[in-house]
Amino acid sequence: MSTATKTNIKKSKIKLLHQYYGYTGFYTFVGNSLKKSIIPIALFVGVLFIVHYFIIDFNDLFASIIERYSAFTIISVFFISESLLGLVPPEIFIVWASKSAEPILYISLLAIFSYLGGVISYFIGRSIAKQPKVFNYLEVKMKKHLIMIRKWGGFLIVVGALLPIPFAITSIAAGIIDYKFKNYLLFGLLRFVRFYLYALVIFHIF
Repeated sequence: MSTATKTNIKKSKIKLLHQYYGYTGFYTFVGNSLKKSIIPIALFVGVLFIVHYFIIDFNDLFASIIERYSAFTIISVFFISESLLGLVPPEIFIVWASKSAEPILYISLLAIFSYLGGVISYFIGRSIAKQPKVFNYLEVKMKKHLIMIRKWGGFLIVVGALLPIPFAITSIAAGIIDYKFKNYLLFGLLRFVRFYLYALVIFHIF
């Protein structure tokens, strides 16, 4: 097969994928997610500035937290949160890392443990799939996520890793439908991108 023919086949596959994601509403979903995420992020940053300048100095606040609690304790709480439905917004921990003596190290540790928390969530989903009663209950509760991940697979994991959507929920849904683990690990690496982008753009760590 000639190089030109292989190129045309590749282009055709990309075109078909593009059409599929367009027809199934993936691009609309991503666009809406971005719109929804921009406002909370802007509000979060705005509130941080207001609180910092008019209510309490964050440098003093996080200095006291750093003195009172060990890094191990804080990262352990974060890891548990990231493994169980993303109960605490990661941004709070990123702020903590930005105020630490070694921000790059702690941002990296947060990214690693967020990724590992997602892996645990994935296997929680696998375990749920083996429990008929629990599975039937979550099939209803997580109906939207399950439908989307069945339609879009890896691309939804990419969105969950990058955007302010609880990554744990997306990971659990991937486990429930038995999404290929190797691919999950690959797409989930974009979780690192999100943490480093927050550190760079919002907190100017790098």
